[in-house]
Amino acid sequence: MAAVLKDAGALPAPAPIQQLHHYAYRARDAEETRRFYEDILGLPLYHIIQSDHVPSTGEYCPYTHFFFRLQDGSFIAFFDLGDDQACEPSPNTPKWVNHISFRVDSVQALKDMKARLEAHGVEVLGITDHHIFHSIYFFDPNGVRLELTAQQADEFQMLEESKTAHDRLNEWTARKEQWRRERAEGKAAQPLKPQQNDRPEFAKQ
Repeated sequence: MAAVLKDAGALPAPAPIQQLHHYAYRARDAEETRRFYEDILGLPLYHIIQSDHVPSTGEYCPYTHFFFRLQDGSFIAFFDLGDDQACEPSPNTPKWVNHISFRVDSVQALKDMKARLEAHGVEVLGITDHHIFHSIYFFDPNGVRLELTAQQADEFQMLEESKTAHDRLNEWTARKEQWRRERAEGKAAQPLKPQQNDRPEFAKQ
């Protein structure tokens, strides 16, 4: 980790980050991935970069890098490395953790996309009610977990939620530091549980 500057005030202010530009995954096969994202999800193939060397590192690794455009101008992108290998799931992380979510306009749009995906043989989980939004979940041909989300809470409700976010995270961090001390002493064997259960209906099942 790089050294932290003592005089952080001398640094330029953070540049405003406007939106996601792209998120990239490894693809087993470019055409298989194109059929899924363009023909089923409706995201147009928009750009391709091909090379045999990686610009950021200089290493030799032939690739086709291809981009699908969302309505806001951002992209989801993939690398086909020409070896028919898909990205492997993280061995220490549940399959539901790592995912990317795309926003749609309404719950009806979720229902329509669920029907469309299932008609193409894609297994879909949901519609799941997260209170502030509703979602469906499914996997792409590369094993990437995707979510489609219909926002339910308005901007005012989200602003109110944001006012407690730091306090809740600070409380979690303090409890985690205590948990780490107890674990070092052999007193904590189980993972730390959150101080608040926002979904008590599942705990009652």
